[in-house]
Amino acid sequence: MATFISLLNFTDQGIRNVKQSPDRAKKFKEMAQKAGVMLKNIYWTVGSYDLVAIVEGPDDETTSSLLLSLGALGNVRTQTLRAFSAEEMSRIIAKMP
Repeated sequence: MATFISLLNFTDQGIRNVKQSPDRAKKFKEMAQKAGVMLKNIYWTVGSYDLVAIVEGPDDETTSSLLLSLGALGNVRTQTLRAFSAEEMSRIIAKMP
């Protein structure tokens, strides 16, 4: 499974309805499960980002599609990072010429 860290910010629509945010997160988890992606955790944060989500998906395309669908709902904008475990990074480094 590929791991992704998504940094999220509320849109104007999202912050106007911030009280619904925990319910939206629950619906996102259900949406992720249907897509074959696991929402490992979601955190509400202070600072430059309003939320941080950690997701694992079978491949880049599936996870990207899910995150695009989340953004299309209009409550958040995402900035997503592909994360690699130490084991994955060791395999990547081993392939270096």
